[in-house]
Amino acid sequence: MRYLKDLYKQTLALVFTSVFCVSIGFSQKSSSKSYFDQTTLLRHVEALSSDAFEGRRTGTKGAVKAKKYIINQFHSLKVKPLKKSYEQTFVFSKGKKEYKGTNVIGFIKGKCEPNKVIVISAHYDHEGIKRGKVYNGADDNASGVAMLLQLAASLKKGPSNNNYLFIAFSGEEKGLFGSNYFAKNPTIDLARVNYMINMDMVGRLNKENSLAVYGVGTSPVWKDVLNKENTDGFDLVFEESGVGPSDHTSFYLQDIPVLHFFTGQHEDY
Repeated sequence: MRYLKDLYKQTLALVFTSVFCVSIGFSQKSSSKSYFDQTTLLRHVEALSSDAFEGRRTGTKGAVKAKKYIINQFHSLKVKPLKKSYEQTFVFSKGKKEYKGTNVIGFIKGKCEPNKVIVISAHYDHEGIKRGKVYNGADDNASGVAMLLQLAASLKKGPSNNNYLFIAFSGEEKGLFGSNYFAKNPTIDLARVNYMINMDMVGRLNKENSLAVYGVGTSPVWKDVLNKENTDGFDLVFEESGVGPSDHTSFYLQDIPVLHFFTGQHEDY
């Protein structure tokens, strides 16, 4: 049990700080937090949610632009592909239409636990253009992707004891197709995955600093570790189930412990 707690602590401390900083950066308020570069976090959100990315709907030119943006960020951070390519391409049908999506996967090799892997994920697709209006998806889910990239940058500074697999999923809005495809066609032995952290809509903390954490019932240590690592003053709202409307579900259905972070609904959404 103690081994599991120690393994979880480093990543969760970074996740808490990242949620705080991307939310503060998103609302463009000042903060004394200096652990993460808020300017970079906000830059990622602004880029991915700009009109140039056309709402990042799976199978569109905007989604391809977003894929290339994430790959370029991984490359600049020296986060290497797990295989020869960062891309895992898949095809799915929704109604009478066929879509082509691409998961973007980067890997950081650890020092001490070569057989264990921690998966950190966020989906990068959104709703695209509807009735001539761009649905930019700043919170859903450019905010999560910004966190994923910031965590990759922080963990790359290492040295880290753990192996990290960073996955930016496509096809989430259509029905978790990207994560479902990965779970059934993994690029790594899923038996090596110790746990999975998913971030979806993490950019808009309310005044109470409420942070919903789903999946706390999927590991016996989650609640204890989360409470101990909550040094940023979050009002944690726990949900036991590992099943929900985001990509963590695909991993929980493979019997992998999961956590899903979410800062809640808001009028802009």
